[in-house]
Amino acid sequence: MITLAAGPAACGGKSLEEKGGGKGQGTDEIVIGSAGFTESKVLAEIYSQVLADAGYRTRVQTLANRELYEPALEKGQIDVVPEYASTLAEFLNAKKNGAKAKPVASSDIDKTVTALKKLAGPRGLKVLAAGGATDQNAFAVTKEFAAEHTLKTLSDLGTSKQKIKLASGEECETRMFCKPGLEETYGIDITALDPKGVGTPQAKQAVKDGTDQLVLATTTDATLDHFGLVLLQDHKKLQNADNVLPVVNAESAGDKEIETALGKLTRTLTTEDLINLNRKVDAERLKPADVARTYVESKGLVKK
Repeated sequence: MITLAAGPAACGGKSLEEKGGGKGQGTDEIVIGSAGFTESKVLAEIYSQVLADAGYRTRVQTLANRELYEPALEKGQIDVVPEYASTLAEFLNAKKNGAKAKPVASSDIDKTVTALKKLAGPRGLKVLAAGGATDQNAFAVTKEFAAEHTLKTLSDLGTSKQKIKLASGEECETRMFCKPGLEETYGIDITALDPKGVGTPQAKQAVKDGTDQLVLATTTDATLDHFGLVLLQDHKKLQNADNVLPVVNAESAGDKEIETALGKLTRTLTTEDLINLNRKVDAERLKPADVARTYVESKGLVKK
């Protein structure tokens, strides 16, 4: 999962440039990285609170997208990131082997995580166990647009020959799951990108208003119906199942205590939880930190 924000923004504590690492590098601060979309923000807050309960001093650092936070994770400028197995595997695969590299991710989560570990290890990253909670990138149109052009699948959209302006993050231009994949796999005529982010209210509103015709969202988006949007089926499986898992800087956050604390959380988290957490922020307008606190307390993941 990826999105576009204004840029790196620290949430208190040292700036990203001043951050020298985590506990393993001489400081007891653990910095949890977050991308700019709701689910990532809530997961980062959950990670932060679980690790704080385990005795660490924590803060959340929000960066625009994976292109920024993954190098920061390698450098130890941030220590922990909630990630998605298939998306990160293909990101690192392209980083090592080029944009046209043979895919390493699939619907088999065990094989995907094995491939991810092989790519992450040499970069100083440690991939922790994946859980059952999954999220995928997905694409939505208005219900009216779908009815007018008889759309149920992304193939239907390609066959319709409609010219499509896509609301997404700007990195969609080169990501295979996004613009290139939609064009090659489904024959969709994407004439322009509108860089409003992944599933942001602004992106969904642009499609609702007709400024754009298609929006990059996620399968755990809880507010599509509020905007009158419907997902088109990815029946050719352009997207791989993306199980949520923690990825840490091996030197600064590779200790067993962090793995144990986050492992309990990962085993607890479900896909339905992700949808409900997103709904509380996006529909009920609650703050990610408050939603995270309620969740970890209700699941017995922290001491009240």
